[in-house]
Amino acid sequence: MFWIKLMILALVGAAIGWFTNVLAIKLIFRPFNPIRISILNLTFQGLIPKRKPELAKSIGEIVESELISIEEIIDRFIESENKREMIFGIKRKIKKIAEQKLPVIIPSAIKMMLLDYIDDIIDREAEGAITELTEKMIHKATGQIKISQMIEEKINRFEIEKLESIILAIAQKELKHIEILGGIIGFIIGILQGLVLLLI
Repeated sequence: MFWIKLMILALVGAAIGWFTNVLAIKLIFRPFNPIRISILNLTFQGLIPKRKPELAKSIGEIVESELISIEEIIDRFIESENKREMIFGIKRKIKKIAEQKLPVIIPSAIKMMLLDYIDDIIDREAEGAITELTEKMIHKATGQIKISQMIEEKINRFEIEKLESIILAIAQKELKHIEILGGIIGFIIGILQGLVLLLI
């Protein structure tokens, strides 16, 4: 008889533990809009809807300071491989313009010498010029482009329902584990309660 009572307590504990965790996860988002209980002078609203602007600002700042900055984006874009591609593109463009603009009366041999000279100048000077321009771009971009602000604005524009579906899709497995863990802990607590009652 005691074992049946113990099992009932354990199952009730498991059900309560699972349900409270499910409810806690739901309350992160819901209710979307504030619900006021006048009698108790209380207002209920989901954690994320209530603090959405604050969370958006924090996420934006963390992403910019800890994960990625505008400097890193520009550096990654203009790394060595991209510089070589840019130099090759500059050479090709200048050669094409030079061939079109140089007078026809200039002998081909002199044209070739001029084009080779231009190539040589580009090879010597282009990488330094691109680096200098990159530094200027970074300096200008950091003053004008704020990744944190872009992320903050993007999150604030999200509908809460959309934000909920994104977060639940990303963390679905982990949230399911939390629900199950609540059931397991509740089950153990139920057994412990039964054993305490037995000792009393």
